[in-house]
Amino acid sequence: MEVNETNRPLTETPETEVSEVSVSTVEEPQVAYEPKQTKSEVIQRLKEINENMSETDKQEVDQLKQTFYKLHKAEQEAARKAFIESGGKPEDFSPASDPDEKEFKEVMKSIKEKRNAIAVAQEKEKEDNLLKKENILEKMKAMVESSEDTGKIYNDFKLLQQEWNEIGQVPAPKVNELWKNYQLYTEKFYDMVKLNNEFREYDFKKNLEQKTHLCEAAEKLADEPDVISAFHQLQKLHQEFRSVGPVAKELRESIWARFKAASTVVNRRHQQHFEELKEKEQNNLDQKTVICEIVESMEYDKFTTFADWEEKTQEILALQAKWKTIGYAPQKMNVKIFERFRAACDEFFRRKAAFFKMVKENMASNLEKKKALCEQAESLKESTDWKATAEILTKLQKEWKTIGPVAKKHSDAVWKRFIGACDYFFEQKNKATSSQRSEELENLAKKEEIIKELAALDGSGNTDEAAVERTRELMKEWNSIGFVPFKEKDRLYKEYHNLVDKLFDRLHLSAAEKKLSSFKAGLSKDGNLYRDRERLVRTYEGLKSDIQTYENNLGFLNAASQKGNSLVADINRKIERLKADMELVLKKIAAIDETLREQQQ
Repeated sequence: MEVNETNRPLTETPETEVSEVSVSTVEEPQVAYEPKQTKSEVIQRLKEINENMSETDKQEVDQLKQTFYKLHKAEQEAARKAFIESGGKPEDFSPASDPDEKEFKEVMKSIKEKRNAIAVAQEKEKEDNLLKKENILEKMKAMVESSEDTGKIYNDFKLLQQEWNEIGQVPAPKVNELWKNYQLYTEKFYDMVKLNNEFREYDFKKNLEQKTHLCEAAEKLADEPDVISAFHQLQKLHQEFRSVGPVAKELRESIWARFKAASTVVNRRHQQHFEELKEKEQNNLDQKTVICEIVESMEYDKFTTFADWEEKTQEILALQAKWKTIGYAPQKMNVKIFERFRAACDEFFRRKAAFFKMVKENMASNLEKKKALCEQAESLKESTDWKATAEILTKLQKEWKTIGPVAKKHSDAVWKRFIGACDYFFEQKNKATSSQRSEELENLAKKEEIIKELAALDGSGNTDEAAVERTRELMKEWNSIGFVPFKEKDRLYKEYHNLVDKLFDRLHLSAAEKKLSSFKAGLSKDGNLYRDRERLVRTYEGLKSDIQTYENNLGFLNAASQKGNSLVADINRKIERLKADMELVLKKIAAIDETLREQQQ
């Protein structure tokens, strides 16, 4: 661990240059603090510290302060999230005042004031201690340079040493200088005084025992599980080592080398601990960075269903759970990486809320559309226009399928309402048309009998008037029969007309009769007969007008000329054909009128 000159590692200082290094001047990496207390517990602990400032620990105070504001910020974030989820806009959110914050600030202010006062007092005490030690050094210097019998001043010198050791800390810049002078005068005194060897050896032996004991204590620290505690204990041992007097000159280097070696082991463990902690924190930062990138890379435009959002929500929750299992990142990045992760998660849940809001609005719109379809279906369910209404309801059912979902609490009710109206209509239609189907089957049997009889007439080869009359009767009977099942209609029509055409050809019936018979056979009771009748009436009026025109033109022709005779004959033939056409049109109109009367009966 690199420190400045006034705080260099104790293991690098020989015994003659050991300095007083305050434990508080050794810088240690700050360890992040995980909130495990409530705000009330934090404030209570701060009050206890405030009452007994002699035992205050700056690191604990800083951790308590950090914990309080983490809890305070977490409460504000929770309130903000609740505000947004309830429909508020993020920019409109204003956090409520925290009643605990005022009490917290008052306690912190008191602690700060007391701590400042203690610091001032400590600095004053250090300055006083400096003056005391400088005074002792002056006295020791005078003793060393004195020519007085050292045996007489030995006890005075020992008292000065005792007084020196009882004096507390001095300003850090003066520590090394003071200690060097103190060690210098102490060694000079012991080297120069004329003490008897027995007394001198006894003093050296006593000091060696104390320093050996300190070496053993330092060596045991290598097995201390808590490297931080071992490091702080070592600082105290160094202070004690410095306070012990010298040993025999030939042992000074070896006893210092032993103590230095034990110190080196503890210092290396201390340094290695924080290097490992730093590496672990960097690894934690890498893991948290990957988690942030995963959340930030969400492809929101691909989340189009509830299932998509639910799947990704579970992923986010899993990542949040994983985050909690990862330790702290480096202190300068710990807050930043957390804020990055929280921002990414907030963005996810903001978009999720927006999606659900949009879906909710769409569902409300879909519900209104389905209610409108319900109203249409309900307005038609009593209709007896079976075919038209059935077509409309079928279209409404197809339209229903194109409308998106509605809220689950409404979906069953609105569907039952719609399908209930549709089912009611089709049940009534089925009841009404069941008799119609029976009638169609009867008509089918009748027309098949007519086809059989026509086939018999065709096979008989008869061409007399009776065959012609019977053919006309069967055709009339065919036209009087109502509908047959739809799937049999084309087959019957084809068989019937093939037989009729063959009979017409064999019986030499007129073209007009064929046309009329074909027209009657093609009349459909479910067609628009009124429209067909109007068309025929217009055709009749057109033919009538054409005949009138031709008859008027006859008056301009000269009957005596050959050319006039030719044109008159041609116009007369046209008039006859038009009259024949008029007669056929009138017969078709009569056929339609007969069919309409049958429908009204």
